[in-house]
Amino acid sequence: MVCVHGIGQQVRGENSLRTAWWPPLSDGLIRAGKAGLVAEADVGMGFYGDLFRPAGQMLAVGDPPYTPSDVEDGFEQELLFAWWRAAAEADPSVAPPTARDTLVSTPSSVQAALRALSGSKFFAGLALRALISDLKQVRRYLVDDGLREQVRGRVVNAIGSETRVVVAHSLGSVVAYEALCAMPGHTVRALVTIGSPLGIRHLVFDRLRPAPTRSEQNLLGAWPGNGSLAWTNLADAGDVVALVKDLRPLFGQRLRSGVVHNGATAHDATAYLTDELCGQAVAEGLT
Repeated sequence: MVCVHGIGQQVRGENSLRTAWWPPLSDGLIRAGKAGLVAEADVGMGFYGDLFRPAGQMLAVGDPPYTPSDVEDGFEQELLFAWWRAAAEADPSVAPPTARDTLVSTPSSVQAALRALSGSKFFAGLALRALISDLKQVRRYLVDDGLREQVRGRVVNAIGSETRVVVAHSLGSVVAYEALCAMPGHTVRALVTIGSPLGIRHLVFDRLRPAPTRSEQNLLGAWPGNGSLAWTNLADAGDVVALVKDLRPLFGQRLRSGVVHNGATAHDATAYLTDELCGQAVAEGLT
């Protein structure tokens, strides 16, 4: 099994992440009645976080000291406002953006968005600079071809001939999807995406590689494997990053979508992994 992490892991590593993911992954299998189906030694981590880590910061490793003025026009502001709208829908304490905020982006509207998100349940406790760093990681992966190739290459190299299941979280679900699409003839039986932004039109879905193709009146994303691949997507109703919960209209009815309940940790990978539905999806690819 290969796991693929999401955004904000630039100061972690493959071993520390595997250690963090293994217990909840095991718990999910227990919930599904499949305890002991896989050993920790058989789980690998497709790690790419260090590619986003600033170089030469030996005394102050971490996110750069971003401020609201560092949120760039275009992609970053659009994604920021999309998160704001989703947070307002999921959390009654968050005031939704006004038409003026989203139609005419200004420094004050960016500050308002960051202030609203920092006060939401979803982003509570996340430093402003970390939130801006996450925005920039998503943008860089989707617009920087060189970085995209490096990140995807890490995951492609992690998936071997014996890999049967890929579990991918957040931005990692986009990376894993593109990696599998770039590996014709792979033997992965199950793809499990959790907290995925794959369904965000224009910003993410329309930028995928391979590009979605037009089917009748709709765009349809490529299937990341052969006809026997089982793809399960799980999203928490309050997960702001997974803006689109049901991916079937974009990737076809073969995809199975489920909604889980992660409590206050809506986007947390470990919360997704402990759910019975996740355990079932993983087990199907291993048996």
